[in-house]
Amino acid sequence: MTHEDDDVHRAADDGLHCHADDGVDEGVDGGVGEAIAGELALTDPAVRASRALFERLLDPEFVEVGSSGRRCTYEDMPAWLPEHPGSSQSGPRYRPSAIEGVLLAPGLIHLTYEKDFDGRHDRRSSLWRKRSEETGWRMYYHQGTPVPPEAA
Repeated sequence: MTHEDDDVHRAADDGLHCHADDGVDEGVDGGVGEAIAGELALTDPAVRASRALFERLLDPEFVEVGSSGRRCTYEDMPAWLPEHPGSSQSGPRYRPSAIEGVLLAPGLIHLTYEKDFDGRHDRRSSLWRKRSEETGWRMYYHQGTPVPPEAA
């Protein structure tokens, strides 16, 4: 079992789920498990603090619209991510839940999940793209939407 398999199984143990479109054959789950493992890795402070680690998980054309409304690109991330909340081993940690993934087309996965962080609740959506076996699955787009307490 690989490190990625450990992450996916840990996610399943935490009540996280993955789904794949039965109409497209890209392995057992179409890569959904790999995308979920990548998404979970990006919540790890050790990954967030390491440019080498997080750049392997982000597509060169990556764009994020954060829950603050701020837009970030791949080029912004090396300066932004290590200082962003959730990047410190001693600080608050991201708590993802109810993660689901759907294979939209060969090489394209959509993930959705809920995230709690330091008293705030967000709904998250990511697109993961696989251009080649060499690059593997990388986050292409990410968006966070804050959820007010009365709507949670």
